[in-house]
Amino acid sequence: MVKVAQCWDDGVLNDLRLVELLRKYNAKATFNLNPALHEKSRRKVDGTYKFKGIYDAGKLSLDELTDVYEGFQVASHTMHHKNAGQVPDDEFMADAIDARSYLEDRFQRECRGFAWPCGRYTPETMKRMHEAGFAYGRTTQNTDAVIPCEDTMALHSSCHFLNPDFWTIFEKAKETGVFYFWGHSYEMMDEKKLWQETEEKLKRLDADPDVVWVDVIDLVK
Repeated sequence: MVKVAQCWDDGVLNDLRLVELLRKYNAKATFNLNPALHEKSRRKVDGTYKFKGIYDAGKLSLDELTDVYEGFQVASHTMHHKNAGQVPDDEFMADAIDARSYLEDRFQRECRGFAWPCGRYTPETMKRMHEAGFAYGRTTQNTDAVIPCEDTMALHSSCHFLNPDFWTIFEKAKETGVFYFWGHSYEMMDEKKLWQETEEKLKRLDADPDVVWVDVIDLVK
């Protein structure tokens, strides 16, 4: 058996398309969100992050988050995508905790997961995140063995979802029993080939008799 977990960052417009694929293949997933960067009832199309300088990632509206992510996990990615070590620790912690509180209130469930913006973290912020009750902090680093890890506040993944060695890494992960990938749905832009490849990955994973879909937080329980 191999536990397969995945997470996606930033609450962008392409998540609308992604969640339909995830549901089609019974896949569990966690979405890491920055509530302060969303508008209440209007989707942002322009003026957001431009992937590769050409593709507007956009943002979903706050009012639609519960519907879009129904059946999936959500986790704090800080309120404003602040980076640990680049702002005062107190400011960073408030941003991380406020995002968790907002998500728990809106979704009416516990949200103890976290993804470090830009993968940046420090020993002090790791310690304080533990003290604040977070269960894990996803980094952007890769590892051959996701679990067990030295510190769950530095939870590394197996690979990025567009890694050209995705399937080689997956087969190797079967030896340790955990395969964990992550990404941003805007990285697929509107490229038909990339969406087809992602759907094929989900389809193949779901069809593998050794695979059990799990949420990221299940890896550290």
